[in-house]
Amino acid sequence: MTASWLQPLHLEGRQLQIESQWLSAERRARPLVVFLHEGLGSLSQWREFPQRLCDALQCRGLVFSRPGYGRSSVRNAAWPQDYLQRQARELLPAYFDALGLQHERLFLFGHSDGASLALLFAAAYPARVRGLVAMAPHLFVEPMTIAGLRRAKAAFESGRSLRAALARHHADVDSAFYGWNDAWLRPGFEQWNIEAELQGLACPVLALQGVDDEYGSLAQIEAVGRIHAGTRVVALADCGHSPQRDQAERVIAETRLSFEAAR
Repeated sequence: MTASWLQPLHLEGRQLQIESQWLSAERRARPLVVFLHEGLGSLSQWREFPQRLCDALQCRGLVFSRPGYGRSSVRNAAWPQDYLQRQARELLPAYFDALGLQHERLFLFGHSDGASLALLFAAAYPARVRGLVAMAPHLFVEPMTIAGLRRAKAAFESGRSLRAALARHHADVDSAFYGWNDAWLRPGFEQWNIEAELQGLACPVLALQGVDDEYGSLAQIEAVGRIHAGTRVVALADCGHSPQRDQAERVIAETRLSFEAAR
């Protein structure tokens, strides 16, 4: 594991700094796994899981915080309704190109919003992705998703525990929280749906989700399976929205199967 650094990135007329970290870079001949964090996540919030997974797969890893999160540049405006689609089409390819990964076929591991990003990027740029894990993805908005967002907002604004927990990982905790929460709770966002945009998926996909996920039902991963025949759908019992914490060993084992199939 190397120390994290701030990667300069020029995007849409703005100079950004992206908090980034290589894992096991010495495994030069092995595939690269890119970790895409959740809607309130960051590089540091993955904790030790990315290194554990890279060690299990004997591969390299790349972990980073998207703009608005972690130590990356804070957002300068509200996220638009299609912000995930824009990040998949614009941010991710620009960031990967800045790191010299134009010709490398990546294995993507995304959680929640990051899983949606992984699916969108793979569908838009199929030649750049060898396989992916979509863990607790969002393809459309469910009432339980909105209810979870409202509970999170109430917890963030009424007490100190959630704010303090997030502040350990984000330079600007309000930017991180409200960028995500305001976008999803904005009137009209309930119509957001990316199913039609995933028709270009061509790589092996592992879609897994906790049965007790408080932000989405198993209909999300079942939809991935309907859209793309190369999907393996796995529902995890006794597991919530963060399988990498609730069922880490199972997630690693399932990912290893998909990783080997994608080589």
